Amino acid sequence: MDSLSDTELVERAKQGDGSAFEQLVYRHQDRLVHSLELGTGSREDALEIAQHAFVSAWKHLNTFRSEAGFYSWLYRIARNCAVTHHRRNRLPTVSLDSITESRGFDTADHEHQPAPSHQLEREDELTQLRQAMSQIPDEFREALILKEIDGLSYEEIARLLEIPMGTVRSRIFRARQELAERIRRLKK
Repeated sequence: MDSLSDTELVERAKQGDGSAFEQLVYRHQDRLVHSLELGTGSREDALEIAQHAFVSAWKHLNTFRSEAGFYSWLYRIARNCAVTHHRRNRLPTVSLDSITESRGFDTADHEHQPAPSHQLEREDELTQLRQAMSQIPDEFREALILKEIDGLSYEEIARLLEIPMGTVRSRIFRARQELAERIRRLKK
């Protein structure tokens, strides 16, 4: 079933093939959880939101239209679940703690540990990055995460966020500018 496209898997799942939907979950869960984790600042919350999103996607699979990509459709559902979760639990807007694990800032290989001074510098840089990201407005941060972390194209982001492509480009440009400016200020 690995060779089937998302659209083919969705069609099978619509006909009651639970294993086809399981394959969709398997394909997209890591990416979705990672994006949600960057947005919520909590792995546990990201996992919970992703679970709700997949359950909702399963229940509403008949509303999926194949002209949109499955991940884009799923991400919209997850965004709505995150908003509901945020209202209910008052989540912090962002934390980049997950980057330390997912991007290799914490090494699992203890034989090749960096010098303690290097580790302190990295932790300081990460703290500054987290602070700077948390100060960027949500709309800019979300567009930047979708582009840089999820690797979506401008067109995909525009469809996903339901905004014009020029607005996507503008938000990403502004997010990069604000991030650089905020990091520069923090280093002073």
